[in-house]
Amino acid sequence: MNKNAKLALYMKEHVSLYIFVAVILVTGVIFGAVMVNALTLEQKQELTRYLGNFFLTVDQNALGDAQASLQQSFAMHIKWVLIIWILGLSVIGLPLILILDFLKGVLVGFTVGYLAQQLSWKGMMFALVAVVPQNIVVIPVIVISSVTAMAFSIYLVKNRFMQRKGAISGQLVRYTATVLSLGAVLFGISLFETYVSPVMMKWVTPALVSLAS
Repeated sequence: MNKNAKLALYMKEHVSLYIFVAVILVTGVIFGAVMVNALTLEQKQELTRYLGNFFLTVDQNALGDAQASLQQSFAMHIKWVLIIWILGLSVIGLPLILILDFLKGVLVGFTVGYLAQQLSWKGMMFALVAVVPQNIVVIPVIVISSVTAMAFSIYLVKNRFMQRKGAISGQLVRYTATVLSLGAVLFGISLFETYVSPVMMKWVTPALVSLAS
């Protein structure tokens, strides 16, 4: 079977899972955006002051050591995939994977929603350079890792009932290899966030540093 045929077969078997996970993520994004309206005035003012100080830090090129930023960014991203990988090793992890997907959507939706609501076009401009670029890749990585984990967990259930224990090792290797590949992609995104995002953010922060006062 050639690669195209394998890919077609894979998508046919897993398309429903991809749709389901995508719906969960989109629901989380919508919920996160709606959550902005539930913030009290004091909470909004505190967040605005925090953002103002952050914008000032970016504008003054005071983000700190690049290596430390790279490690922090990579650790933040890879923990999602690693937790999903661990949860995929057991049947009981299935609902927890979906919860993680929902929470990821909430974080993205809340961040973009708050910036847009409180800072208008300036906030949207900042979101377009600081939030959207990396999440264009991170979100698909989360979706792929979630579907892979769910598929492996379902395979474990079928394997247990059919008592074909010898076949698990090969599936586990492929499952783990997929996760490692996604980890490499996330490392590339972390490099982008460390060395490219600050430059892009600096383009728009001059219009936002007044929030620090």
